[in-house]
Amino acid sequence: MSSLLREEMQRVLFRPAKQRLVEFIEIEEPTQGRHFLCVAVAKNKVVQVSIVRCQISQPSLKSGSKSSLTTRSNIQDSYRRTEMWSLQDLTLVDGRDPDVDDPCFLLHFDKVRTVTAISCSAKYAFVRALVALSDQHCQRSLNLRNFDWTYIKPTSFYSNRGDCVVLTQICFYAFNLVCLSMCPVPLDA
Repeated sequence: MSSLLREEMQRVLFRPAKQRLVEFIEIEEPTQGRHFLCVAVAKNKVVQVSIVRCQISQPSLKSGSKSSLTTRSNIQDSYRRTEMWSLQDLTLVDGRDPDVDDPCFLLHFDKVRTVTAISCSAKYAFVRALVALSDQHCQRSLNLRNFDWTYIKPTSFYSNRGDCVVLTQICFYAFNLVCLSMCPVPLDA
């Protein structure tokens, strides 16, 4: 589902603006419709963070049309950017509390923007993308506060592949513990 959303947003919203959508997450907003926090890179390497609203609209039917005979749906998605910032203007990303599974975080631009992701893993995925893009395109490290660094910057042994790597790492440690507990211990008598 997310790959279809990515392709649709890229085709409708970002490609006409000559940008490449790098990462997006669904967020909760008080207004109606689905909302996404997106980060895109322009051809001139400017990184832009934006809030995109997806509203499902039904086009009005013209009188006398034979739309009831067709099998195509009348529902179409319309994407609109409601807020935009440059990654260069992002001074701090605050995860609020690294010890609590909280999907809410704060983006500090000229004003502080509160963002509530649909899950904590989505929050960390987006922040990992921001860190990588800041290192690559802004030539500066992104200022982060209140994040669990093991989810942001994995160890050198593991590549940055997100939550699957963290889960694999946990399983690897658990497997090692099981193997060690089953090993016979020589008793020196």
